[in-house]
Amino acid sequence: MAAPQLEEDQVTCYICLCRYWNPVTLPCGHSFCGTCIQDSWRSSEKLCPVCRQPFPEDTKLCRNVTLSNLLKALPPVLPAPATAIPRQETGAGHSARCPRHGRSLEFFCRTEGLCVCSACTVHECRHHERALLDVERRMLEDQLNARVEITRQQVTKAESQLQELQRQKNQIESSACTLALLVSSRFSSLLQALEKQRDLTMRNIETAKEQALGQALNEIQRLTGHLEALSQYEHSVQDLLGQADDCVFFQELQQLSEPGESPGPLTAPQWDEVQQLNNVNELLSPLCGLLLEEKPPRVAASAAHAGPVEALGPLPPVPSTVCPLRKKLWQNYRNLTFDPDTANQYLCLSRKDRQVTHHYQAQGPARSGSFELWQVQCTQSFQTGQHYWEVHTSHHSVTLGVAYPKLPRRKEGTHTDNIGRGPYSWGLCLLEDSIQAWHNGKVQRLHGVPGHLLGVDLNLTSGCLKFYSLEPQTQLLHTFYALFSQPLFPVFWLLEGRTLTLCHQPEAKLPPEPQEEASALN
Repeated sequence: MAAPQLEEDQVTCYICLCRYWNPVTLPCGHSFCGTCIQDSWRSSEKLCPVCRQPFPEDTKLCRNVTLSNLLKALPPVLPAPATAIPRQETGAGHSARCPRHGRSLEFFCRTEGLCVCSACTVHECRHHERALLDVERRMLEDQLNARVEITRQQVTKAESQLQELQRQKNQIESSACTLALLVSSRFSSLLQALEKQRDLTMRNIETAKEQALGQALNEIQRLTGHLEALSQYEHSVQDLLGQADDCVFFQELQQLSEPGESPGPLTAPQWDEVQQLNNVNELLSPLCGLLLEEKPPRVAASAAHAGPVEALGPLPPVPSTVCPLRKKLWQNYRNLTFDPDTANQYLCLSRKDRQVTHHYQAQGPARSGSFELWQVQCTQSFQTGQHYWEVHTSHHSVTLGVAYPKLPRRKEGTHTDNIGRGPYSWGLCLLEDSIQAWHNGKVQRLHGVPGHLLGVDLNLTSGCLKFYSLEPQTQLLHTFYALFSQPLFPVFWLLEGRTLTLCHQPEAKLPPEPQEEASALN
């Protein structure tokens, strides 16, 4: 009986799609080039690229002696089979195929933003950042769901503000009507010579009322438009989440536009009932006692004095040499200081608690409530609004972050810091050759090497925490999305010999006190 003919497909590596070179066999029975499987495991989990069976970290690769000897005995190129039958890929549940290699799309290349196959990870995307397709989609779906939740909160807040404006509008109309009736009845009892003054006063009141109502209507239209934009954004996200095709999902996700920033603080209608009466007093000073012996209810005045929902102070001037993005961030600049009671005993504060240095020897006994880890927390905390601060670092191996008040002070485990190790904090760790984003014990490794000047933008209204590198140019490093439910304190970790400095702006606004934030919420 003639021996069966050996085909080229039977001696081809599943990863590089070339003839085996130094073949090795996994415990699951599949064989690969020794270099191909080692490169694959270095860039992803230890799984079989064919059957997706996981292996422990200490799995050893054994050389396939039989296959190696067979390859030596084969001619350089095997004859092609009479009828080519396409090889079926296993372990992939997606219908789409790679246009370059014809294999199932199992990975997502974050560098190029494309779905790729296992062969792409060896050739075109070998040095790119990538992840399993289903893992990447779950992560992006979680982010989208978080944004939808934030959008719903913005809708609730905007509806509440709209109701407040409607109430103020009704109060203004009622107060203006009451004032008009009172002034009209007073002038009716006067002589014919005073009718001209009465008509003038009524026109002034009507003009002031129309101006106040015009301001209220403008704010109502602005909020209504913002609500429509938020509703359209939510519908778009829901349609995207219902998309079954992965390629269409990622393509439409890149084209998805944000609904725009929050409309910001409301402008209270400028209606002053007392001022209107003062104008009458100036016109009719000899008769002011008669005109003002009875005053209308102070309903509208109390509403006008309540002020806007959120007050926005004047913006600090910025130099013209700063890029537009940084100028915008400076509008919410906060001058922060370190809290000495939280500083680890190896940390020394200076420059009015604006600079911290990690010494190799303890600077004194540990304080009650201080960190056992090499960390320090700021005195200020934030619960509402948008806030921005800048930090200068002397070297790498430092961590910037924010944390809830319940962040543990004691050391747990082998880590020298706990920023981002649990659910109560978010942190960005700057290493010598990489960046790591930490939250709830999960790490996301980022590319790039930041400068020594960094910026942190905390937007509690939209639920965003952004980290920027400001040297040599302003560049976004990473963004966290979360529903912040408690006050957030800026917190820092630094290695021995490192120094951190909180940068101050002379004209920056002071951070609000906790009592002020609580009153703003009410």
